[in-house]
Amino acid sequence: MSTTYTIGQVSTALNIPSSTLRYYDKLHFLPHLKKSASGIRQFDQADIDTIRIIECLKLAGLSIKEIQQFTQMLAEGDASLAKRQQFFHQIRQNFIQKLTQMQQTLAVLDFKCAYYDQAAADGTEALVQKNMSLSSVIPDQPALPTNSPV
Repeated sequence: MSTTYTIGQVSTALNIPSSTLRYYDKLHFLPHLKKSASGIRQFDQADIDTIRIIECLKLAGLSIKEIQQFTQMLAEGDASLAKRQQFFHQIRQNFIQKLTQMQQTLAVLDFKCAYYDQAAADGTEALVQKNMSLSSVIPDQPALPTNSPV
């Protein structure tokens, strides 16, 4: 017999409110969750792992509907392995794109922090404007069109 955990134990262990775990159950995010004869949820390690994946998917930016699609595939078992494989590869690719955008944003924020640190130390922006260029962080974009008629 495998070890089971109460909703309170899972809530504490994963630092997720019990209400969120009940919500996940209501949405059928935990397709294999068992309940006692009196309706008490009995979480096993597979349920806990599924909750961790759900939390990861949320952090990756997936919607409730997209997470439901995953848990529906999960309930299908081996018949959905290829679909789940494709699902996670696509999520990973999307996340890499977001991460790249976030790294570019961080580079600009770092630049602006250094810019204003130096301007504050100098007491003026005059020198910083001459010596620090945002194009050192963001490559120059193609020239913007002039206001000529189209």
